Formats: sequence, structure tokens, C-alpha cells
Amino acid sequence: MRLQEAQQLVDDWIRTYGVRYFSELTNMAILTEEVGELARIMARTYGDQSF
Repeated sequence: MRLQEAQQLVDDWIRTYGVRYFSELTNMAILTEEVGELARIMARTYGDQSF
């Protein structure tokens, strides 16, 4: 399956079963939160912080 086909499947699902797409601000906030969680784990595993 090509990326474009996968994107179309997701778009079809959202338009059929989902409520709506999230706004750009919401997507940025969610991504920032996830990156922060990854950064915390990396800092505690490889950096000066400990668990």
C-alpha cells in the first residue's frame, strides 16, 4: 500500500465514523506533549537525571 492510499483510507474513516479533524493548534499541542514525554525518558535514561 502506498502512503497516498493509506492517507485516503484514514480520510475516508474520519469522514464516515469520526467527528472531525483536529485543528492545527490542537495537533501542535498533542505533538509537543508527546515529544516532551520522550525527552523526559531520554533525559532519565541517558542524561544526568535518574528515575
